[in-house]
Amino acid sequence: MLAYTIRRILLVIPTLLAVAVLVFFVLRVVPGDIVEIKLAAEGGIISAEEIQKEKERLGLDDPIMVQFYKYMIGLPRGDLGISLWTENNVSEEIMSRIGLSFELAILSTILAVLIAFPLGTISALYRGSILDYVIRIITIGGIAVPSFWFGMLLIMLILATFGNLPPLGTISIFDDPKTNLYQMIWPALSVGYRYSSVVARMLRSSILEVLSEDYIRTARAKGVFERIVIVKHGMRNALLPTVTVIGLEFAFLLGGLVVTESVFNLNGIGKLFVDSVVRNDLNLLQGLVLTVATGFVLVNLIIDLLYAALDPRIRYQK
Repeated sequence: MLAYTIRRILLVIPTLLAVAVLVFFVLRVVPGDIVEIKLAAEGGIISAEEIQKEKERLGLDDPIMVQFYKYMIGLPRGDLGISLWTENNVSEEIMSRIGLSFELAILSTILAVLIAFPLGTISALYRGSILDYVIRIITIGGIAVPSFWFGMLLIMLILATFGNLPPLGTISIFDDPKTNLYQMIWPALSVGYRYSSVVARMLRSSILEVLSEDYIRTARAKGVFERIVIVKHGMRNALLPTVTVIGLEFAFLLGGLVVTESVFNLNGIGKLFVDSVVRNDLNLLQGLVLTVATGFVLVNLIIDLLYAALDPRIRYQK
């Protein structure tokens, strides 16, 4: 297991390096000039001399390979440069927002797992029953309904039931955990409903597929208790594709849910993405893309390790 883990970790380095190089050069061919956008926002007539002077100050007039060199030597130190719009450190800008998105992703994942596993398992074990059809309707509805629209329904339901809106915005979990949880539970529910529906559908399909395998029929023919057949032989193998879905959905949430964050007035990484695109802030945008890509790579690494833990055959494959 240790050798397998080391091999998977070593693969992370070239993957992230390739992403960093690709992001840098792709963003440099995107049309638009942040200096013109930035100076135009301040009003007045902008001369070509002022634009050139600002570019020199920000280092945008350097040859692209010089900019690339400065960018790459800063990555090992976690230095992503400065925002071309606010001139704040990009790493600090991202760290001030990503905690909120990470908390939302964690809460949504917990809710999704707590909801999806019972629903998916019951739906598979009682296939074709009324209970199965009810669960399938609920999960298909969760896949079809956008998270932000379900969030607006939640807000209107709370307003109609209690006569007041849920607290919008956020208070740090370290300052007031109770208020923070009350504020974050509603966006987590709106996101977690779709999340749980996807996981439940995958879990149901996986269990049904596993239960039709020969080794399950053999275990039943030997007189093994049905509960042991389901839990020990069935669920463990059915978890492999389900773990993949959970991990990928979690990584997707780290990228930010722009509209959902807007509905609940959350100042997360999704809004920062939009601001950086609108302003054509290349340094901030490449820092955000690299951060999200790192999240995806690390989540996939964890999935690979969970695969090896659930199925020992995987880690022994050459």
